[in-house]
Amino acid sequence: MSCIKNTSGTTVEATPDGLGFNAFTAMQPRPPARTPQELRNGRRVKDADLPPAGVYLPNNNVLTPHMRSPEYVQLSTAAAMTLGLMPGKMHRCGCTRCLNLLLTYPEGCRANCAYCGLARHREAERDYADRNFIRVDWPAVPMEQVVDIVARDVAASPFHRMCISMITHPRSDEDTVSVLKAWTARIDPGAIPVSILSNPTTMTGDDVRRLRDLGADIFTVALDAATPALFDRTRGKGVQSPHKWQKYWEILLEARNVFGPQKFGAHIIIGMGETEYEALELVQRLVDLGGHSHMFCFFPEQGSLMDHLPATPRDQWRRVQLARYLIDYAGVRLEQMSFDEHGRVSDYGLPASELDAVIDDGVAFRTSGCPGKFRDDVSACDRPYGDSPPSNIASYPFQPNRTDLRRIRRQLAIPVVRA
Repeated sequence: MSCIKNTSGTTVEATPDGLGFNAFTAMQPRPPARTPQELRNGRRVKDADLPPAGVYLPNNNVLTPHMRSPEYVQLSTAAAMTLGLMPGKMHRCGCTRCLNLLLTYPEGCRANCAYCGLARHREAERDYADRNFIRVDWPAVPMEQVVDIVARDVAASPFHRMCISMITHPRSDEDTVSVLKAWTARIDPGAIPVSILSNPTTMTGDDVRRLRDLGADIFTVALDAATPALFDRTRGKGVQSPHKWQKYWEILLEARNVFGPQKFGAHIIIGMGETEYEALELVQRLVDLGGHSHMFCFFPEQGSLMDHLPATPRDQWRRVQLARYLIDYAGVRLEQMSFDEHGRVSDYGLPASELDAVIDDGVAFRTSGCPGKFRDDVSACDRPYGDSPPSNIASYPFQPNRTDLRRIRRQLAIPVVRA
């Protein structure tokens, strides 16, 4: 690693360890509490066995119905609003261009990831279909109804892409196939491409190939944690969860072979305890394999085992966001960049004029994810305010304007260039 002292004068935000970034030692999850036997595996919902009746809105003061995929899926709030299933509008943007479908069962996700609102440890507190995920509620909707709405006029659909999000459940692999078949039976994946957000823990190489053969266009793996140690602490045995770093990489490399270059990628959450160098080393590794990184800013999800910890400081997030874009889309390599003694980016490896042009373009600071129809580096999966409140935007779900870019430059401690 190239190390030079950071002399940019960056003003950093307070963090528990006083370093100005979310260091590994500071980002320790709470240990999960033991769930009473009578509340495990969705017992409350299954014992009541209330039949579903169309769209279910979470937390609406009725007993959660007994809903299961593939007949039912959950949608992000933004997707439900775009489909007209919920009222409302988004701050400064038109809801979403990606239809995110989340598998759902009374048992819920059987993993226990420390940062996730869907984690198993919440069984005693909240039924699965009522849990928040990336800061919002996820209404449950009959899959047939979702397809009906989109199929009415595919050409005029606001969606650039559909994504099936798997969870850790014994039925997840087969039900993902069923949901994909229900979609492609009526909607041409050439018109609205399909991504798979996979659950490697339950998958084999045959599962990966089957999804490709049925019409999936892009396959992603949510590594989330940037290092093996962080993965184990937040997603593995550290929180009594079944995921393993080696298994995730096994399926990621299988996806590279099956889906091909630029058709696979990995999610990375920034600010959970990795250094900036470690995160960007992973970004470079993915690029060298022929894939892409989809980046999220850590935000303490209410009800998760990390909800007591600080969100990623904006200067840390902006540095990694900019550096990731340069590696993914501008041909800059990690070896060209410089880092300080704490692994923070201190030089991006580009002349000032070229760096200014990338910053002023603004795309580097938009939500990253699977591509849409505008350009390869503009994501269809815009996830409005999934990793921040609108008052302090982390990932911009729209094109940043001049005021936004001035704020971004302050966060990066890079002066505004005067015309």
